[in-house]
Amino acid sequence: MNPGHIDAYLSRLGAARPARPSADALRELHLRHLRTVPFENLSIHLGEEIVLAEERLLEKVVGAGRGGFCYELNGAFAVLLTALGFEVTPLVGRVYGAEGRLGIPYDHLALRVRTGDGGEWLADVGFGAHSHYPLAFAERGEQADPGGMFRIAQAGPDAAGAGADAGAGGEERAGGGDLDVLRDGQPQYRLEARPRVLGDFTAGAWWHSTSPSSHFTRSLVCSRVTGGGGRITLSGRTLTETAADGTRAVRELEHDEEVLGVYRERFGIGLDAVPTVRNPGKDNRNG
Repeated sequence: MNPGHIDAYLSRLGAARPARPSADALRELHLRHLRTVPFENLSIHLGEEIVLAEERLLEKVVGAGRGGFCYELNGAFAVLLTALGFEVTPLVGRVYGAEGRLGIPYDHLALRVRTGDGGEWLADVGFGAHSHYPLAFAERGEQADPGGMFRIAQAGPDAAGAGADAGAGGEERAGGGDLDVLRDGQPQYRLEARPRVLGDFTAGAWWHSTSPSSHFTRSLVCSRVTGGGGRITLSGRTLTETAADGTRAVRELEHDEEVLGVYRERFGIGLDAVPTVRNPGKDNRNG
């Protein structure tokens, strides 16, 4: 990532280049990313290829002014943070779905970030409605955040009865046991502590962008945090504006011009035509 790319990325976030890779700098970049780069799955429904390569992610997020889903958003954010001097490790997550079932392997990409002042944080700008700020990675008590009350806890056995601290053959996992990330008491996803690289998530991204069983192929979503601490979400033609206190205003957009206008004016995404869902069905997760 050359200096021009860094400056362009920071310009999109409306952020100055931090003097050092500190916890405060990470918090600011994390929040600005959530406010300016939307969580969206439009590429899946527009027939655009999703490629987990640093150059392609920067081209999409910085060059084209788009967003993406977890692999793209956290992947691009990792490139920026690394270029700014943070120590970044991608981690695998499996998202909790209906009845507490865990999703596929490589279901989610999150980031373990070490700052220059000795902090260690869970950063995640690619999970839809989630924490606005990074979570202290080693803290096991509750962590208050504008997005809710969060807790990182040691995970118990999974649905198959396997211990959280052992792999398929009973061997100890590198880096310690699995962790559950909870929001307001509800488990959101399970993390493996073992370090990964971006390319490891290729199969997960392919499944989520092609499988009829993936909630991403069954629904359209474009969402970001607002300046007031709330959230704006466009799901198909349904526009939902959620205030910081949780109150919601929901309206249906009847005309294509309205839909395209919301994409353009509220999310900074210019489209020639309204995208349509490639595999209609019920969505049951935040992503």
